Amino acid sequence: MSLFRTGILLAAMTALFLGVGYLLGGQGGMMIAFIVALGMNAFSYWNSDKMVLKMHGAREATEREAPELYGIVRGLTRRAGLPMPKVYIMDNPQPNAFATGRDPEHAAVAATSGLMTMLSRDELAGVMAHELAHVKNRDTLIMTVTATIAGAISMLASYSMFFGGNRNNNPLGLIGTIALMILAPMAAGLVQMAISRTREYQADRIGAEISGSPLSLASALNKIELSASRIPNDTAEANPATAHLFIANPLSGESMDNLFSTHPSMENRIARLEAMAREMGRGPQTASPRRPRHDMPSGPWSGSGSDHGGERGPWG
Repeated sequence: MSLFRTGILLAAMTALFLGVGYLLGGQGGMMIAFIVALGMNAFSYWNSDKMVLKMHGAREATEREAPELYGIVRGLTRRAGLPMPKVYIMDNPQPNAFATGRDPEHAAVAATSGLMTMLSRDELAGVMAHELAHVKNRDTLIMTVTATIAGAISMLASYSMFFGGNRNNNPLGLIGTIALMILAPMAAGLVQMAISRTREYQADRIGAEISGSPLSLASALNKIELSASRIPNDTAEANPATAHLFIANPLSGESMDNLFSTHPSMENRIARLEAMAREMGRGPQTASPRRPRHDMPSGPWSGSGSDHGGERGPWG
């Protein structure tokens, strides 16, 4: 059902893009819009992962440099039946992570230094399993395509005044053109955000299945939300178009599960994971409300215990 909904939303985004092209320039405008979309998507397909990693100052981590993180990712990829992705670290105090890459064979997962410091081993594994779920579901490609089309719609809308001056090509007139400039990017953004929220719920579920511990992921999400809201992410603020890639919204002032959020509310996500844990017979524990523990070790490499029973996870 989630994949079907994503397909419908992608079709709606494409139809909106072609429709804007047609309204601005007739059949010729629609063909130009189609060609532009193909070119932008081809460029994004081959280069988006490198661009995103560079934007956020991510550096590739070797197994010697980050043995625990590397070992967790390696164990989880085996459980998920995926190739080993490249592992990156972002020197950023905000706890967060994202995945990128055009397919599982060319994927990368990136975690911030804040995430590695704040979470326990099992919680970190839950987060990385969530990111590997995005890789497994090919969400990284889906979100790249939607972001590219949304950007193209905004670009077309910004040029609409030029087309608006040509009555032979544009049937909207001046008022219609101005409305199109405002409404088309808003509509594209709403569809993009709806796709992003759908894929986040799906990645939570698949990620919890990969790690085998929904409550560890729920606890991690709770800690991430409590900290991300008060720790700024300057690189994300400078590149807001990449916000939808992260496990939690890295931008300030966004906590509501509404039409304009790129992520579902943490409360809803945690509730779903807790319900999943009950279905799996993992007991009545809940992951919320909780505060980050002040007596935690300085980093996830300092111990192998879990917040849920002290058992070591199956990833290593």
